Amino acid sequence: MAHDLVLGLGGTVDYEIRWDADVLSALAEDYGIRRDDLVTTTPIIDERALVVTVLAFLATGGGGERFVLSSEIVERFAAHFDVEITLGGTGVRAGIALDRIGVPTVQHLVSIDDNVRRLLPASMRVVSSATRDTLDPHLIVQYPEGASVRLVDGEVVAPASNRLIFANDAPNREMAIAPGLGDALAEAAAFLVSGFNTMQDAALLDRRLHDVRAAMRRLPDSALVYYEDAGFYERSFAGLVRTRLMDRIDVYGMNEDELQEYLGRPVDLLSPDDVAAALADVHALIPAPALVVHTKFWAVAVGPEAGRHRAALESATRTAATRYRLGDDCRADDLDETARLPRHAGGAAVVAAVAQRMPASGVPAYIVDVARPTTIGLGDTFVGGFLAAVPAAARLTTAAALNRALDAVTAAE
Repeated sequence: MAHDLVLGLGGTVDYEIRWDADVLSALAEDYGIRRDDLVTTTPIIDERALVVTVLAFLATGGGGERFVLSSEIVERFAAHFDVEITLGGTGVRAGIALDRIGVPTVQHLVSIDDNVRRLLPASMRVVSSATRDTLDPHLIVQYPEGASVRLVDGEVVAPASNRLIFANDAPNREMAIAPGLGDALAEAAAFLVSGFNTMQDAALLDRRLHDVRAAMRRLPDSALVYYEDAGFYERSFAGLVRTRLMDRIDVYGMNEDELQEYLGRPVDLLSPDDVAAALADVHALIPAPALVVHTKFWAVAVGPEAGRHRAALESATRTAATRYRLGDDCRADDLDETARLPRHAGGAAVVAAVAQRMPASGVPAYIVDVARPTTIGLGDTFVGGFLAAVPAAARLTTAAALNRALDAVTAAE
């Protein structure tokens, strides 16, 4: 029986900076940045434009991904801060989360260097299209709620916490598909597709989608295909990916930032009416069998197959909350402790209201209060937790906690 979880399509080396409002304030002063300069769509051609973009997102509490003209801009900006080097990319971070709870995976990579060799979990088998070592770091900026940065003519204060990603990553922009992907998919219980958001050449994207479709012909009929959305550098490419892959996507996932970007309007995530309208509208645009939106308050699947995935939503939410509490040191047994935490009442109200109005399934988030939470990569961890509930993966889990959690959800239904 097919049992592998195959995760793709590209991994990254991330420079996670330690947030320092004083450094940002000094940079804003040096560059003479004013409130009227703050635009999130500024082309990032130099360090000043990068600082402007960070502060523009901070002022709205928004998150997203943006292209920079060169990796040198990332290196220059990061040099002002304390930096931790980690691995990123939805597939890689999902695989790390799965490794921590005892589930091995197969990872498709498009780039490799000594950082990847050192940090990739030993349980992860690799299929790679890389032909040489390269390093094009992704800058990860996580700012906290209430963060205040001084400008020349005032200050900006973050109304919410969020994360930003900046990169110029040629291997991920080219997204070459490894010849061995088809062989890996022949034994797959699930296939995670992500990463096309960084591509910028429409003709090349079309070829890569053709290559992925060709490899996906090897998938067993029973395999689940999970597509995780992201902030596309070229917004029109999101539609091209959907056109080519939608007929084989079982679960289509996104976060609240991507939801609001598709709708072109803000969504009050604790308003049952607003959320229900938003989910109906985005599902009309993206009619996946199960469309999953995950937020800090709730996770909901809508669509004709949504009811199949409540256990997976619980696994995803619990795994992400556990990593939020404990970081990458979390283990499967820690899921039990997370399960004893209270749920977000507002999130529960949204889940209940949505389920009354449309085919849907959902779970409220856990309330987690820790002094030093891990906030970067929670969406990717959510995806890993979701895939952990795929039956073959659940059987492979070395600790019993995940299976107990899923059995409890099944019994409740």
